[in-house]
Amino acid sequence: MSHRSLRELAALCGASLEGDPELRVSGPAALAEAGPDEISFFGHARYARELAATRARALVVPRTLAVPREGLSLLRCDDANRAFQLLLGVFDRLPLRPAAGVHPTAQLAPGVELGPDVSIGAGCVIGAGCVLGARAALHPNVVLSRNVRVGADTELRSGVVAYDGISIGARCLVHAGAVIGSDGFGFDPLVGPRGIEGWNKVPHAGTVVIEDEVEIGANCAIDRGRFGATRIGRGAKLDNLVHVGHNVQVGEGALLIAQVGVGGSTSIGRGAILAGQVGISTHLKIGDGARIAPASAVFEDVPAGADYMGWWARPKGEFMRTLALERKLGEMHDRLKKLERELEKRGEA
Repeated sequence: MSHRSLRELAALCGASLEGDPELRVSGPAALAEAGPDEISFFGHARYARELAATRARALVVPRTLAVPREGLSLLRCDDANRAFQLLLGVFDRLPLRPAAGVHPTAQLAPGVELGPDVSIGAGCVIGAGCVLGARAALHPNVVLSRNVRVGADTELRSGVVAYDGISIGARCLVHAGAVIGSDGFGFDPLVGPRGIEGWNKVPHAGTVVIEDEVEIGANCAIDRGRFGATRIGRGAKLDNLVHVGHNVQVGEGALLIAQVGVGGSTSIGRGAILAGQVGISTHLKIGDGARIAPASAVFEDVPAGADYMGWWARPKGEFMRTLALERKLGEMHDRLKKLERELEKRGEA
């Protein structure tokens, strides 16, 4: 295991160093888990408890953040998050991007177009008409069906599947197991003498367009449009286990956090944030910059810039007032029963 001095690390990430420049560390670790020979990250005063307990002897911290503990060496940085990311790379803690080249077990259909310095890993299958831009990287067992386009510097992790005609932009990252372009969920009822007797599948002949600089988490599912395109806008970020239905339009820079489900033909505005387990019904419009709290269920349009929460989701202030009343229901019930008993006694008298 290689060790680096704090002097070296400070120079690497443009930090000012407070403490022992010759202290050598073996790598980065979380505050709660770090050992005496590791460097950790303290980014906010809310983690003061973890700071007090950490065994790390060195920390990366924002330049102006007060550190309420003595005896630690500090790397103070203008962008502490970025600096710690650089350290992760130095100590080889980040997933490796495959080297350029085509593995001998990969299967490429005739006519596939490969840009310069493309990487194609073991067991990949690439169908006819596919185009890979410069420096695109496919980890092992990626499957691209026919006529898939992958932009320059985009990385597809192991097990990604892209169906026919899908377009993925430049500088995207798609994590393992994501499926892009599967059929939308559409079925018409087959009605007989006994009511619904089955379901007739509605074909989905559209596509999916992933714009530049999008990140798609592990095991996401993005359905193709019925006729047009399901679209993920530039710079949008999808966490793991997000499902985007057919013909959904996700705006630039939107965040869809773990287990979000978006019903077909819904529009998500630019910079909107959908927290974990939010469910959005079909044919709705979520405005630019709207924020929806975790586990909310949305059945109506959400205005731009609004904060919504709850089931059924409603404006935050309204939800909080209702919640305050709900918490008083037990007390109100007891008072009502007491009044009823008093009225009954008066009636008997």
